[in-house]
Amino acid sequence: MKAEIIAVGSEMLTPFRVDTNSLFLTDELNKLGIEVTRKVIIGDDRAGLREAFSQAMERAELVIAIGGLGPTEDDVTREAVAELLGRKLILDEEIVRNLQERFRRFGRQMAESNKRQAMAPEGATILENQRGTAPGLWVEERGRIVILLPGPPHELKAMVEAQVRPRLEKVSGGLRLYERELRVTGLPESDVDQRIAPIYTGYADAQTTILAGPGEIQIHLRAWSRDAAAAARMLDEMAERIRFALGEAVFSTTGEEMEAVVANALNQNHATIAVAESCTGGLVAQRLTSIPGSSSYFLGGVVCYSNELKSAWVDVPAELVAAKGAVSAEVAIALAEGIRRRAGAALGLAITGIAGPSGGSPEKPVGTVHMALANGAATKERSFHFPGDRERIRQYASQTALDLVRRYFLAKQREGAQGKG
Repeated sequence: MKAEIIAVGSEMLTPFRVDTNSLFLTDELNKLGIEVTRKVIIGDDRAGLREAFSQAMERAELVIAIGGLGPTEDDVTREAVAELLGRKLILDEEIVRNLQERFRRFGRQMAESNKRQAMAPEGATILENQRGTAPGLWVEERGRIVILLPGPPHELKAMVEAQVRPRLEKVSGGLRLYERELRVTGLPESDVDQRIAPIYTGYADAQTTILAGPGEIQIHLRAWSRDAAAAARMLDEMAERIRFALGEAVFSTTGEEMEAVVANALNQNHATIAVAESCTGGLVAQRLTSIPGSSSYFLGGVVCYSNELKSAWVDVPAELVAAKGAVSAEVAIALAEGIRRRAGAALGLAITGIAGPSGGSPEKPVGTVHMALANGAATKERSFHFPGDRERIRQYASQTALDLVRRYFLAKQREGAQGKG
């Protein structure tokens, strides 16, 4: 079954509202084996809505609209569908009574305009709204299903769970979507695709999507199947071959974010960490502490922007900053060693750089970042020049710094394996 989603509302065409409902619906439909092939946003225009519904019903067996079911004159979704299908809008007295009772429970008088929400096209099934005043509607026409849902997310989600999902389960045909997600860092998107294209192009029954973001590449593998075991075998085989092709650049085969992977490595190794950050402004600490139970491995951190606080808080010699500059390999090393010693942590992680948009120079342009990881016996420093604006540079830096920790534990693991050998 193919589906299209129509998000209704002129406010959705402004920069002030974001359509998150369609993301939720897509996930729900995919779980039922229903593929979403198109999403559109239409303003509160009856003619525009009629055209959108007409075109969608030509292409897809299922059309779901979100919004435009309220009591005001600009809520015209019901009217547009009724006109398109040539059905009369009929006042449902039971809905009116339910609305009146709802308003009474809240000690309010129902406005006459709320009766608009009790209008339904002939033959429509009413979908009860337990969290709001706008009931949903289920309409069938020439082998097509049209579902009208309210716009407020808490109302929509409750209606999908209680009213829509059980009905769609009966008509979805048993096909289901199965997925795997791998995450990669340290390689550009073109290199990733060059290495894995010979793999994923050999699987005609799977879809592969490669998405690039600051500091990571996501590889999404998807397969539609009625055989769960067969789909799992195919996707597991693809994931394993891709992991082998990309090596240690793959930091997750289950869709985990970098901070979760690093948290797991710290816990498995019974290690603690402390951080000293400059250009990232506490972003690394925030990511490390976003994981529940982070107190088991994260001891603390400092954001030392000024040169004076680099010395006062983390014991970086003032003469070192004066000689080498705050953004330098030497200062990154001193920061890492200083925070590790001050906090009493197994590992000290430090970042110093120029996130911009100002502050760069020919020798140290915007995007220059130095980071270091100290363990008490040795300190590893790395230097980078990250592209993009201030926020992208900060995101790249935090991701790469966390990856420095991940790769530290991978190296320890290799050394342990060699020692046993």
